[in-house]
Amino acid sequence: MGFKIRILPRWFVFLLDLFLVCFCLVLSRMLKSNHNWAHMDVGLRLMLTVVLVLNATLFYIFKSYAGIVRFTNIEDTSRLVMINAIAAFVYLAVNIFFLGSQDYFTLQIVAINFFITSFVIISYRLAVRYCFNFYKSLSEGTKMQKKKVVVYDASADGIHIKKVMNSLPNGDMQVVAFLDDSFNAEGKLLEGLPIYNTNESSIARLRSEGVELLILANKHMDKTKLNDVVDNCLTHGIRIQQVPAMLDWLNGKLDTQQLQDINIEDLLEREVITIHNEAIYSELKGKKILVTGAAGSIGSELVRQLLQYRPSLIILCDKAETPMHDFQMEIQDKYKNANIKAYIGDICDRHRMEHLFEVYNPQIVFHAAAYKHVPLMEDNPSVAVLNNVYGTKVLAELAVANDVEKFVMVSTDKAVNPTNVMGASKRIAEIFTQSYFKHLTKDADKKDDSKHTVTKFVTTRFGNVLGSNGSVIPRFKKQLEKGGPLTVTDPNITRFFMTIPEACLLVIEAGAMGQGGEIFIFDMGKPVKIADLARKVIKLSGKEPDVDIRIVYTGLRPGEKLYEELMSSAEKVRPTYHEKIMIADVRQYDFAIVEKKMEKLINSARQHYTLETVFLMKEIVPEFIPNNAAYTKLNVPTK
Repeated sequence: MGFKIRILPRWFVFLLDLFLVCFCLVLSRMLKSNHNWAHMDVGLRLMLTVVLVLNATLFYIFKSYAGIVRFTNIEDTSRLVMINAIAAFVYLAVNIFFLGSQDYFTLQIVAINFFITSFVIISYRLAVRYCFNFYKSLSEGTKMQKKKVVVYDASADGIHIKKVMNSLPNGDMQVVAFLDDSFNAEGKLLEGLPIYNTNESSIARLRSEGVELLILANKHMDKTKLNDVVDNCLTHGIRIQQVPAMLDWLNGKLDTQQLQDINIEDLLEREVITIHNEAIYSELKGKKILVTGAAGSIGSELVRQLLQYRPSLIILCDKAETPMHDFQMEIQDKYKNANIKAYIGDICDRHRMEHLFEVYNPQIVFHAAAYKHVPLMEDNPSVAVLNNVYGTKVLAELAVANDVEKFVMVSTDKAVNPTNVMGASKRIAEIFTQSYFKHLTKDADKKDDSKHTVTKFVTTRFGNVLGSNGSVIPRFKKQLEKGGPLTVTDPNITRFFMTIPEACLLVIEAGAMGQGGEIFIFDMGKPVKIADLARKVIKLSGKEPDVDIRIVYTGLRPGEKLYEELMSSAEKVRPTYHEKIMIADVRQYDFAIVEKKMEKLINSARQHYTLETVFLMKEIVPEFIPNNAAYTKLNVPTK
C-alpha cells in the first residue's frame, strides 16, 4: 500500500541548505590543505560565520528554500547557481577588503567551493526528484496501464508538452518518443526519449511498439507536412490529437481532457496568404462601407477583416434578425472602437435600400447577400431570381445613383457552365454588373463628364468555403455525433475548398485591385473527393469507415454537378500581381439586350412562374443546362 508523501517544511530545506554550504566549505578547505587538519583549522570558524550569514541572507532574498524539492526544475537550479556565484564574489571581496593579509578566502578555495557547493546542493534536489518520480511510477504502474503517446515537434513546444503530459498527477498517457524530421535527428535522444522521422516506416514501427496517439504540439505547421503525417498515422491506426493554444489551458495548466481531435478544416487549409496592405489601406481607410449579407458566413468575416483597415463606418445589412443581433454583439464585444450600424433590410425591397443609401451614403459596397443552397433554389427558382438577380440589380442601380466608388460582388464557381438555378442566377448577376459597368463607361465617355464618378463593378468568384452555414463538413460532424451514417451524393463527386478567412482576404484584395468590369477568380488548389473527405473525418474521430460508421451514397441532388469549375472552356485567364488571383476574360454582353431580358425574367419571377422563369434564365445564359429532371425538357434547343 502506498503512502502520502508530504512536502518538506521550508524551514527544514533552509537549514539543510545552510548545513550543506558549511559542509562544502569544510570539504573545500580540506582538499586545499591536502587533509592537513592543523592547517585547515586556521580561520575556519570565521569563514563558517561569513558563509552562514551570507548564505542565509541570499537564501532568504532569493527564496531558494520555498520551492517544492521533488519538482525542482531548470529555473530552481539556475537560481542556486546564481546564489553560489554571488556568494563566491562576496567571499573574494571580504578577503580583499576585510581580512587583509590573513587570506582565508583564496581564489583556489572559492573556486573549489563554488563547484562543490553547486554540485551538492543541486544534486540532492535532483536525487529527491528522481526518487519521487521512481516511487510514483511504481505506484501508478500498479493502478493502470498508461497509453503510449508520441509528440510531433522536437522543439521547445514539444519538450514542454512532454514534461506536462508525463507529470500529470492522474494522467493516463506516457510520452515515449518525439516525431520530427525538420533536422537530422533520427535515432538521437531528446529528454531521454528517441526521435523518429515522419516517414511511414517510422510511424509503422511506433505503432508496432504500442503507440496509440500522436499529439501535435505545434498548431502552425506546414500544411503539406501535416497532411502527410496525418495520412501515415491514420493508415497505421494511430489517432491524432492536438493541444490547445497555451492561452486556452484551463487555469494555466494542461489536462488530457483538453486534447482535441484534429479538425478536417486544419488539413484542408493552405498556407497563410499575404496581401498588399498598403493599397488596401488607401482604398478603405476612412471610408463608409456597406456589407450586404453581413450576418452570413462570408459577410461576417468580411466585416471582421474590413475593421482592420479603419473605415469610418461599416453598415451591416441583413434581413435575418437573430443572426444579425448575435453578430452585432460579437463586434461590440471584440472591437470596442468599431463604428458599425446594424441595418435590417431585404435587398429586394427597393424602398428600404433607397433609405439605406440616403441615410448612410456608403462609398464602397461589398455585396455578399445571396441564396446559395442548390436544392432549395431548384425547388424555388423564382425566389432565387428575385434575391440573387433582382436584389443585385437594385443595389447596383442605387450604387450608381449615389456615386458609390466601387461595388464588389461575391459570386460562386457554380456560375460557370451552370447546371442549377442557383448557379445560373449568380451568372446572370455577373452578366448584369459587367454589362452595366461597360454601359456606364460608354455614357461617361460620350458626355466627357470628368466630375461624375463611374461606379466600378468588380466580381469575385470562388468555390466552397470551409465551415460555412450548411456546408458539407458541419453536416458530416453532426452525422458523426449521431453515430452515422455519413451521406455522400456520389462516390466520384469533387469540390474545391477554401477557408472563409482566406476567401475574404482575396475578396478584399481583388476589390482593391479591380478597376471595373473584371471577374476575379481565385486559386482554389486541388479539388477534393467528398467520399475521401468523409473517410478522413471518420478516421480522425478514432473510428473505422464502414465498420464503426457507414458511408451511404444518396445520388446526385437535382441541379448538382459531379465537379465544379472556376471558368468555362470558352474563358481565358490573365494573371495579376497576386499569385492566387486571376482575371477571367469572359463573353461580353450588350447591356440593352441584357436589361430587356432581365426585365422579362424578373416579371416572371414576381409571378412565381417556375418553368417560364427557368426558361428565361436559359435565354440569358445559353450554357445553363439544367440537370434537374423537372427542367430537362427545357434543354431542347430552340430553332
